[in-house]
Amino acid sequence: MYLEHFGLTEPPFSLTPDTGYFFSYGHYADALNTLLVALKTGEGFIKVTGEVGTGKTLLCRKLLNTLDDGFVSAYIPNPMLTPYGLLTAVAEELGVSMHRHYGHHQLLKMIAGRLIQFTSEGKRVVLCMDEAQAMPIETLEALRLLTNLETEKNKLLQVVLFAQPELDDKLRRQEIRQLKQRITFSYTLAPIDRAGMASYVSHRLMTAGYQGGELFSLAALQTLYRASRGVPRLINILSHKAMLASYGKGDRRVTPVHMQMAVKDTEDAQLHPHTRRDLMQGGIWVAASLALAALAGLLVQSA
Repeated sequence: MYLEHFGLTEPPFSLTPDTGYFFSYGHYADALNTLLVALKTGEGFIKVTGEVGTGKTLLCRKLLNTLDDGFVSAYIPNPMLTPYGLLTAVAEELGVSMHRHYGHHQLLKMIAGRLIQFTSEGKRVVLCMDEAQAMPIETLEALRLLTNLETEKNKLLQVVLFAQPELDDKLRRQEIRQLKQRITFSYTLAPIDRAGMASYVSHRLMTAGYQGGELFSLAALQTLYRASRGVPRLINILSHKAMLASYGKGDRRVTPVHMQMAVKDTEDAQLHPHTRRDLMQGGIWVAASLALAALAGLLVQSA
């Protein structure tokens, strides 16, 4: 692709939640610190919400990688489960030996025994639930009942919920109000601000091995911020496409023209109406340009 062209060792704007690219800036650093403090003080439920693409999964994985040997972690990436399915998933994550004939009560008893074992070893158990807004109401209630397991002084299980704002709608329901009362720490991930976005782009480029000068022009960054609204996933998508367009034209910098081409090719990117009309002028169709860029890459490889 464009790695050799720009002097990179790996793609800088991949959508994979690689913790090596975690951006310890502003509210992302604050969110991680809040989670670590809350877990070390033994809080039962912690909630982190954010819109689509704001980096919740990456934060979750960074948290799991940051926890020291005093913690035992369990991770459930898809919690759209029945109450029994939730218990099964938790048991598997904690290394509980199970048999298919176990009923709900017996499975809960086995999980409790495992949690007591960890506690006796001086370890805290943390359960991270990603995409928690997808959990059915009855499963959320089962999760609350699971956290009832405790000694006289400590909770046997701490839970961190990572979710889109739709989870807050569920927590307002009358039948789940007890769970809402147990959430002692809550954090909302907001999009990156303008100054932070420039640092974010530079951080990812340097992590990917870039050692040159300013690769993105100031005007290109301004267009990027307006179109992405500071949402990390959109920043990554647009930056990747703009670099691909720049590479296809043989350029060494990403300019507003390249960024505008990327915006035109990205459905969720948003610019002011007059800016969108400007992008249409000249008959520049981004799909064709990106295809030419890909073709250029194939020609380079075959040369």
